[in-house]
Amino acid sequence: MLQRIQSIWLFLSSTILLGLFLFPYLNFTNPAGTGKNVFVSGVFSTVNGIETKESSFLFLLIGIIVLILFPLYIIFQFRNRKLQLKLIFVQVILLCIYAIWMWVSASNIWDLNAQDIKASNIGVGYFILPISILFLAFAIKGIRNDEKLIKSADRLR
Repeated sequence: MLQRIQSIWLFLSSTILLGLFLFPYLNFTNPAGTGKNVFVSGVFSTVNGIETKESSFLFLLIGIIVLILFPLYIIFQFRNRKLQLKLIFVQVILLCIYAIWMWVSASNIWDLNAQDIKASNIGVGYFILPISILFLAFAIKGIRNDEKLIKSADRLR
């Protein structure tokens, strides 16, 4: 049924990923005072308070759109809970791969060395992926509780 708690968790997982369009996942400031923000849609430079787009990430953009739509697809697989569980695990693996892909794409832009990467450079957008995985874990718990409820109802029959 669509009105189960796991549907809410899956929907929240999908909507939290929309935050990657709003928040940068990496920030850099040059000694000259120019700042660069890396979003999933591209790299934006800030010079004198004016933000301009330097480059774009078409494949990262397509990837995040797929990752946003995938939990919505999982919601409508409510008749097959085992398939839902498998698809949620696939989504978690895809989110982990996507996080690595985001880091590699950002480091390719600047040829970052290990000393250039600091905790202050990581933006809010990078923490959206673990929050989404947490919501997916709550959805798994809800699906398993449904499975227990159905098995106990079958025993009563």
